[in-house]
Amino acid sequence: MIRHWCDAMGDHNPVYTDPEFAAKSTHGEVVAPPAMLNAWLMPGLAGHRGSPDNPISALLQKLDAGGFTSVVATDSEHEYLRYLRIGDHLVSEQHVEDISAEKQTALGLGHFFTTLTSYRTEDGEEVGRMRFRMLKFRPGTGRMASAADGGAGAPEPRPPRPRPGISHDTRFFWDGLGEHELRIQRCEECAALHHPPMVRCPGCGSYSLGYTVASGRGRIYSFVEPVHPKVQSFDYPLVVGLIELEEGTRLLANVADVDPELVSIGMPVECVFRETDPELTLPFFRPIRPARREDTLLVGDVAPGELLDPCPVDITPTQIVAGAIASRDYQDVHHDRDLALKRGSPDIFMNILTTGGLCARYVTDWAGPEAQLRSLRIRLGAPNYPGDVMTLTGRVERCEPDGTLELALRGANRLGDHAVGRVELSLPLRTNR
Repeated sequence: MIRHWCDAMGDHNPVYTDPEFAAKSTHGEVVAPPAMLNAWLMPGLAGHRGSPDNPISALLQKLDAGGFTSVVATDSEHEYLRYLRIGDHLVSEQHVEDISAEKQTALGLGHFFTTLTSYRTEDGEEVGRMRFRMLKFRPGTGRMASAADGGAGAPEPRPPRPRPGISHDTRFFWDGLGEHELRIQRCEECAALHHPPMVRCPGCGSYSLGYTVASGRGRIYSFVEPVHPKVQSFDYPLVVGLIELEEGTRLLANVADVDPELVSIGMPVECVFRETDPELTLPFFRPIRPARREDTLLVGDVAPGELLDPCPVDITPTQIVAGAIASRDYQDVHHDRDLALKRGSPDIFMNILTTGGLCARYVTDWAGPEAQLRSLRIRLGAPNYPGDVMTLTGRVERCEPDGTLELALRGANRLGDHAVGRVELSLPLRTNR
């Protein structure tokens, strides 16, 4: 279960899977990722409809009978009293805390309800709590359904981007983009690289020119944000960067998947290829996923106001389904596109448990393997659909002398904020090292 979760979340913290490393850590043994707390008692595929004897299942069935057949999670609050260890056997106690009157939402008419679950070991030790808020709504009664059907809320089609000028000397570059290769002109005589492509090598004068395939990695050398006049073909805000590639050449391209205020000179970036329309593939550059910290931050290493590096996450059908399976969430909207469409969604979408797992990975990758999560609170907004990119960002809000940190988190996609929340964690004391 732990390895399955870590595989789906891309979480390579060795305290979860490496017995030798975990034995030398503050945990003393392998522990479970705290964000998977409720995965241990999810009913799975066979029992996901629940039993009428369970108060939460009974509530869901009554709402289904009233026509509120679609469901989406909106808020999740985890408290981790201690990390779970191999051999722990959990039981839970669940309560329905409240249920709202009927409300009109963007998804449709529905009811919000909140549940509280306490997780304990068989001997009665409480190890965690989860407060969960969900919306049960009637499909086809919201603004999003009208937009999906091409109604009044649907966006107008926009014109394609301007076509590039392609000549005999530059065709290799544009053909390469179609093959998802970033081709840079290379002199066959002196091996000098040139961009934009030239007719003749300015270094040695040779007309013998070929190309090499660049790694696609580099840094932002300079950038600008055009704001006026806006052109319908482009997404805004629009950042244009001069990218210095690892190979030494520079090229102009859009900087994507990051708020303009977080773009900085020297920022490490990588190339991603995107079809802006069926006939044109272009290179975009986005922040590189931050490397996982091998050691662990200590008390005093962090100050309020410190920013975490942006971390883009590709939202693919595989990521959505893998996260749902790893969290044992078999709600159909997370894996069955046909049923998701019937329930008023334009596609399958990521479940809140996966979002929580990705947020936890982001924080512990930044803080180090022995940083311990104490709580994780997130609120969902715009869904994560296939083809989206969610960029995680964070800011240190509070630092206590005992090593307690509070961070504000945000995960944004093309539709807006997918998730906002806060996480509390503790760092080892400096005297522990």
